[in-house]
Amino acid sequence: MGSTLRALRALVLLAGFHLLGLLLLVVLGAIDWAATLWTPSTVYLKLYVVSAVLAVPVVRGMFMLRTPKEDGEPGFRVPESHEPRLWAAVRDVAAQLGTRAPDEIVLTGAVDASVCEEPRLLGLRGGRRSLCIGLPLMTGLTEAQLRAVIAHEMGHYANADTRLAVLTARGRVQVLRTVAHFEERAGKKVAKERARQERRAARALAKGRRAKEVDTACAGVTYRAMARLYTAYARYYLRATLAASRRQELAADAAAARVAGRDATASALREVPVLDSAHAYYMNAYATLGVGAGLLPPPGEVFGGVRHLLAARAAELAELRGDLPTEPASPYDSHPAIAERVARVEALPDDGLGARPTRPSLHLLDAPDETHTALEHAVLTPDALRLRRVDWPQLVHESMTVYATEAAEPLRRATTEVTGVEATLPSVLEAIDRGALWQIADRLPTSEGTGGATAGAAREFARPRVRQGLSRMVAAEYAARGWAHWQLSWSEPAKLHLPEGYEKCLESALDAAVSDPPDTAPLRKLLPAY
Repeated sequence: MGSTLRALRALVLLAGFHLLGLLLLVVLGAIDWAATLWTPSTVYLKLYVVSAVLAVPVVRGMFMLRTPKEDGEPGFRVPESHEPRLWAAVRDVAAQLGTRAPDEIVLTGAVDASVCEEPRLLGLRGGRRSLCIGLPLMTGLTEAQLRAVIAHEMGHYANADTRLAVLTARGRVQVLRTVAHFEERAGKKVAKERARQERRAARALAKGRRAKEVDTACAGVTYRAMARLYTAYARYYLRATLAASRRQELAADAAAARVAGRDATASALREVPVLDSAHAYYMNAYATLGVGAGLLPPPGEVFGGVRHLLAARAAELAELRGDLPTEPASPYDSHPAIAERVARVEALPDDGLGARPTRPSLHLLDAPDETHTALEHAVLTPDALRLRRVDWPQLVHESMTVYATEAAEPLRRATTEVTGVEATLPSVLEAIDRGALWQIADRLPTSEGTGGATAGAAREFARPRVRQGLSRMVAAEYAARGWAHWQLSWSEPAKLHLPEGYEKCLESALDAAVSDPPDTAPLRKLLPAY
């Protein structure tokens, strides 16, 4: 479908929203006119008021002229003088597609790339263009794959997708905002009616009478009915526009294959969801691991450190590349399923570009480490930037030591409640020796489904919790005294490295400490002198 037809369809869909509003206003007016003919003045005056109140959201939606700007992904702009190779690659791709290059490039912290445009005259004339590229995306892609991603985004410019998006975005915002107005008014009516009925019920109870059950089913019914009409049109509008968006994505994929090659485009499509999953795991398990302990990785490593994970878990990532999503995320997802997109690209004729040698795409940046550091200053909050920076091994050790100490807090608190003194590891063992093990266990947080257990079963449920608490207290004690060290690993979770021969002994000693009867002597032998 050409840009002219797409623009016409967008205008028709937008006009449909206004026609729906006009139709509703006509119906309200007809009801009011009929009321003046066949109802008493007290009735039609009330209908006038109701019609006027219902008409306000309709009129507001119809005459909402400005489309609010969406907040983009936080990042920072890179001028051509700072990153000439990246700009040259983007300009070369744009030229091959016969479209104007973006006016700015913004580097972000997302595993994504996107384009936007600020068109004029409802998209009839182009405007300022922006290209956003995520540094984590560049970290995981080769130069050829990144070129395919850029070509895909430039394909949206070449097909006028970004210019025409203003029409569909305006219609979407108008419909959804009108629905929100009606739902908000319906909610206020329900709340007001509920409060009125609750006051009446309270007065009845105060007089010794039976109070009626609160029923707000009829409150705000007219607003909800109006909202349903617009919601139905919104569903139709979204399905119609998002179906077009999916076709635009497929056209942009084809443009990428023409410029960057079939194999590079297909491999880039496979790589993006894998990188997205890996980056999300990295941010949760590594980059932000030390935040609770007041720590951050070295400058440039908050986003750049994902390269360590990608290198260490290459086999796991290779499995993910073969397991592509076969369905869109939702009926309203603007992108087709990745599996469909890859299949379409791989079905194209061989273009002979698959065997080209290629470098990591970060080679397009003059100073990748400095760029990652600049991104942190653009994206992280001031509070985050004030956290102490340490290297990765120290970050893992200090953070895990703090978390082990925090995780042992329930056992400390329970022991303190039983003994009446501040709990330490030696005092916990002394309390166990005095027979207070199950009194302590009874005060630990319980999991769901254990409330009705028999005494014997309850002990079996509690035993692992006490053992876990002891294990965490021992880990924190060993780490604090330098006997053990939490070891960084990019291929598996951090592990406490114990002195030689301690690991097996410690496991059996912990088991003995929570057995029937408990025996803390083996565990005491493994503790430092106090």
